[in-house]
Amino acid sequence: MIVRDVVTTAGTVNHAFENGWDSKRLIVARDNVGFSVHDTTVAEGAVLELEYKHHIEANYCFAGEGEVVDLATGQTYPIRPGSIYVLDRHDRHVLRALKGDLRLVCVFNPALAGNETHQADGSYAAAPVPEEKS
Repeated sequence: MIVRDVVTTAGTVNHAFENGWDSKRLIVARDNVGFSVHDTTVAEGAVLELEYKHHIEANYCFAGEGEVVDLATGQTYPIRPGSIYVLDRHDRHVLRALKGDLRLVCVFNPALAGNETHQADGSYAAAPVPEEKS
């Protein structure tokens, strides 16, 4: 059984942040469960252009209000508590936190290691391929 919390994750190797966002990675690749789970805050006023080329990400909003824009279609979707959006096609998108800090539970497959930050193109690096057991 794995039991963790946001408070004790802050300031550890599983806490990543950059300008406009902060992510406490509660479940990570080394936990060997096939996905990672993050408590992420996007600061009010932040605008993030992202594209997870190597990961599928689901985002469940539990606080704040914002919007996500699908850059392929131009479609804008409101995000508020109770909303979920899934980047199931490695969608290039813009996420905006409009009213209060946007608080999200994020699930990544494959799992993140814990300390990743975005590359210049808005993606995370591909997860390393596990070595075969001999």
